[in-house]
Amino acid sequence: MITSTYTVTGMTCGHCVASVKEEVGQVPGVTGVEVDLDSGRMTVTSDGPLEAARIREAVAEAGYQLKD
Repeated sequence: MITSTYTVTGMTCGHCVASVKEEVGQVPGVTGVEVDLDSGRMTVTSDGPLEAARIREAVAEAGYQLKD
């Protein structure tokens, strides 16, 4: 299992967190997503390596951005 950490910007509420978790959770290979609203920290677990671009696209689909 691989764990990756990202910072999501623009979230302001629990609905934001749920949207991000839902979209990122649909990326093939992702086995878990945890998001902390206060820090914007998102922890993604997966079966194998994930392309950062796929995670970035999923976060964008939810309406938010990854901090560079």
